[in-house]
Order: sequence, then C-alpha cells, then structure tokens
Amino acid sequence: MSISNVVGAATGVMRKALPLPECAAVIVAAGSAQRMAGQDKILADLAGQPVIRRTVGAFQDCPAIKTIVVVARPDQIIPVRDLCAGMEKLLAVVAGGKTRAESVWLGLQALPKTVKLAAIHDGARPLVTGAVIDRTVRAAHSYGAAAPAVPVKDTIKAAQGGVVKSTLDRKLLQAVQTPQVFDLDLIRGALKKALEAGEELTDDCAAVEKLGMSVKLVEGDEKNLKITTPLDLTLAAAILEAGL
Repeated sequence: MSISNVVGAATGVMRKALPLPECAAVIVAAGSAQRMAGQDKILADLAGQPVIRRTVGAFQDCPAIKTIVVVARPDQIIPVRDLCAGMEKLLAVVAGGKTRAESVWLGLQALPKTVKLAAIHDGARPLVTGAVIDRTVRAAHSYGAAAPAVPVKDTIKAAQGGVVKSTLDRKLLQAVQTPQVFDLDLIRGALKKALEAGEELTDDCAAVEKLGMSVKLVEGDEKNLKITTPLDLTLAAAILEAGL
C-alpha cells in the first residue's frame, strides 16, 4: 500500500471493519537513560525480571502482534537478545540511531514485507497490557493511525522564562502513551519526510500529524507509565506487587 492509499485512512473516518492484517511491534529501547541516576532502565530489575523482558513479553503474549523488532543501543544488542531468549515472535534486535525518530526508522526497515501495521512502543513502558495493545491495533486498522491516551489530571500552565503565560483547558488535554500504531507505509512516509526536514519529534504521532492527518485516540491505562526516573521504577514495582 502506498502512502497515497492510506491518506484517507488517517483522516479520522473509520473504515469498514475487516480481519486484522499482520501487525508488528517496533520496541524502541535505544535511549541514554540520562535521568536514571546511573541505572540502565532497560536492563534494570523490575520485580524479578528485566524491564525490557517485561516490555517485549507483553507483545509476545498479545495475539494481535505477529512479529517483534527491538531497537537498542549498539552495546546492548547482545544483552537484550539474551534477556529476551525464548520469545519466538522476536525477529531481530537492531542498533538504533542518534534520535528516537532515527531509531524508529531503523526498526521499521527491519520488518518483513508482509507487515501492514506497525505498533511503535517505548521499551521503558513495561506495564502495557494486552488489552491496550489490542484496542490500539484495532483502532489503527480502522482509522490508519491510533494511540492510547489518558486524561490529564493536573492543571497545565504554558510558561516562558519561569512566568505563566496562560492556563490550558484541562478538558482538552490528553497524555498520550504507546504503543502508537500506524499503517506501515503511512508511518514510513511520515518519518522519512520528518527526518529529511530535520524535524524534532517527541512521539511518532507527531510525524503523521505534520502531514495533516488525524490520529484516533483510544482508552489508555494509567499503569502504562514510562520509566524515566528511579521513582518511576519504584512505582512500577509497587504496581506489580499490589497486583493492580
């Protein structure tokens, strides 16, 4: 499917429901973990398992996902591969790039030609559930692009130089999570254009949005946190210990 054929799929208009096409997960774990106080968050222990194994395991166990590619730092390719041993959906662990967008691009290039949907996920979100993955994949199949999100609880201020400039309407704000799922040709085309333009992207939806296309938001999960600091790791362990 060419990018021109999927433009209509990402305009927010739901397409006729069809059996799910082949969906692959690209799990991005190539970051530097600068805010982890010396810990490597991807390899860190989380309730008896490394973070990356828990993350990959969620996609391994989800029937909507057929193939998994992990993008890691070059020095972590062998450790990550070893930690994920036995997961038959894991096709490859590949080296990432200098930016998240570059890393995602490299992961997408490793996918088989039979793949039609790509679920791009943060390697540091180990508590993602099969339910979140499944409903996001199904929404992307219907709309062309989808992401899980949860309503923002705090009041958000727009500030400059430490001074409040405006208060944003909390009712309109959503905290977007991963996996973010797309028609494969759509996200490839969007990322290629963003990379060529030198765009700085904070998530993959932004690349699609810059093409003027819509992203369908589905119900996320507050437990689907991203481990960015040591406190996040402690919170994730507490969630698992409580059986939430």
